[in-house]
This record gives sequence, C-alpha cells and structure tokens, in this order.
Amino acid sequence: MPSLTNRVALVTGAASGIGRAAALAFAREGARVAVSDVAAEGGDETVRLIKAAGGEACFIRADVAREADVTAMVDETVRRLGRLDYAFNNAGIPGEQARTADYGAETWAQVLAVNLTGVWLCMKAEIPRMLAQGGGAIVNTASVAGLMGFPRHAAYAASKHAVIGLTKTAALEYAREGIRVNAVCPGYIRTGMTGPFLARDPGLEERVTRIEPIGRIGRPEEIGEAVVWLCSDAASFVTGQAIPVDGGLTAR
Repeated sequence: MPSLTNRVALVTGAASGIGRAAALAFAREGARVAVSDVAAEGGDETVRLIKAAGGEACFIRADVAREADVTAMVDETVRRLGRLDYAFNNAGIPGEQARTADYGAETWAQVLAVNLTGVWLCMKAEIPRMLAQGGGAIVNTASVAGLMGFPRHAAYAASKHAVIGLTKTAALEYAREGIRVNAVCPGYIRTGMTGPFLARDPGLEERVTRIEPIGRIGRPEEIGEAVVWLCSDAASFVTGQAIPVDGGLTAR
C-alpha cells in the first residue's frame, strides 16, 4: 500500500470498534489522524493508542447529527493538522429491533439523523476542503443491511441503503475534481454495536457463524484495512462503489 505520510485522515465514530481500527490503520500507514466521536473517553483512548504506536492524532468531539458540530469538527481538523486528505464517515447507531409497523417514530428519526444525515453533513463539510486542495478520498460506512433486507431493523436498513445512494451520487458529482467517494458494507463484525444483537439469545452467534461462508464473524481491523486501501492511491480508479466486507455473506 502506498505510504500515507504527510496526509491527514478524519475518522468519525472512532472511539471504538471499526472506527478505532481504521484510525489505527491510517496512523500505521503514516497519516495524521483526527479522531472524532461523541464518546470522549473512548476517543481519547484511541488517540492514546495511536501515539503509543508512534503516530500523531488528536480528538475532536462532535455529534454528526448536528451541523454546527460537523462544521467545527472539519475546521478543527484542518486547523490542528493542516489539511484534510481522507475522511471515513463511520459514526452510526443501530436503533431498536422491531417489525416495521411497530417501529418507534422517535427512534426512526434518530437513526436516520445519525446514520444518513450525519454522513451527508460530513461530506457537505469535507468536500469543499478537499476541492480547495485539489482532491481527496471519502469512505462512508454502509452495511450488508444496505444491500439486502434486514428484518426488525427498518430504520437501520433504510439508512444504510440511503448511504449507498448518497455515496454513488457524490462520487459521480466530484469524480473529475479529484475526489473519490466509496462505501464499505461490513457484514457481522465483532464490535460494541453488534455485541448486544448477538447476545440477545444464546444460540444466535452460532447461527450467524453458520451462515457466514467464511465460517466466522469478522474483526474491526478487517474493515479498517479495506477503508485505508480505498483511501490510498492503490485504489485510484475506484469510486462510487459499495464494497461488501462480509466474509461472502452477500455472495449467496
């Protein structure tokens, strides 16, 4: 993979899980990393881990559902680290588990505000910075739930389908201006978000493992590696794609 030295990456939802893994991978490849999340303690820990490995990072607290927070987050990234080359718009929430007709309106609105509007607000703030410096690369977190139906997760599935549409649209709009935009679609990954889902009954993890063609649940680091590759010059001809990183789950 080409070195990311002297480049700057912004990662939202970086206090744990996939976001933390991606932030660590960016730093390992030489990028300076702006770590963002609503969870300050976890964000600070991600920064500590990066610095302990010899990297450079800073924490910027932001709620991606609030435009003022997002604008300040991007401004602060550029102020503290000098530029913005890569953005991994990863912050998201799962919502509740209920059939579509039973889904709560308040939870629906909250999930779409974070998972969809949050991604749009991030790109809205990131793209002008990238245009001003001649280009950049953006990766948005979608999901296998953005590629197929996902029973009892109406808002989550709707938001992730929409993230893919938004990703493809932005990719076409800015392809000739040096900005590539892609999405990753994780399958079942062992994170703090999937933990409660897998723990809801004792046999669920075994059943999930059984339906994974690769025979196991994924690791956050495996998504982080895909994100860093998509941002790097090794993926210079890749844009507008929603790439499953799912152990073959959607290949059936």
